[in-house]
Amino acid sequence: MVNDFSDIFTLSISLRDVILNLLVALLCGSIVSLLYRHTYKGLNYSASFAVSMIMLTMITSIVIMVIGNNLARAFGMVGAMSIIRFRTAVKDATDIMFIFFALTIGLAAGVKMYVVAISGTLFISFIFLIISQLDFGQKQKREYLLQVLADSDNVSAGEIDKVLRQFSRKFKLVNVKALGEAGSELMEYSYHVFLKNDDSGNVLILELKKMTNVKNVNLFFDEN
Repeated sequence: MVNDFSDIFTLSISLRDVILNLLVALLCGSIVSLLYRHTYKGLNYSASFAVSMIMLTMITSIVIMVIGNNLARAFGMVGAMSIIRFRTAVKDATDIMFIFFALTIGLAAGVKMYVVAISGTLFISFIFLIISQLDFGQKQKREYLLQVLADSDNVSAGEIDKVLRQFSRKFKLVNVKALGEAGSELMEYSYHVFLKNDDSGNVLILELKKMTNVKNVNLFFDEN
């Protein structure tokens, strides 16, 4: 009776099962990593993060195999993992999604749910790939901040507006600032601009710089 009760809290696993679990985790983790690399659109791509997706999936699989259905091991693992402190802040919500993706697939592989692990990886990857290609959730038109520095005696906001009408769908003057000393005063004009075509930003800058006494032109946008 005692032996039967103790069997509830233990799980025997063969070497074959360990290797097979790790191979499934490796396969699925590689797919997750390739998906991250292919769909990443930010400015700071991290190769180490892509590799970490593979290792995280395999490590999670090992953790689940070690715990099994043993309550003592589960509590011990929680205590051991609680001493780990992550110093790197995850700023992108998509990166957090990939971390949970890798963890979940590792869990499935660790308990020998191979169909769930492989089919789940393929299906979620396919859906995310489609969403990424369609730019789902992105604004149809990006809002830009345009700053024009010009000699106040020779350039007016009205002249700048004429050029903006050629390239923008909508624009608004949001700030005018006086710079420099008296007698040689410069004006800085700031606009919120919605371009007709996002690729026409460089042409707009060149056209504004052609204007007499325009000193500098800057065009900013938020990548996020």
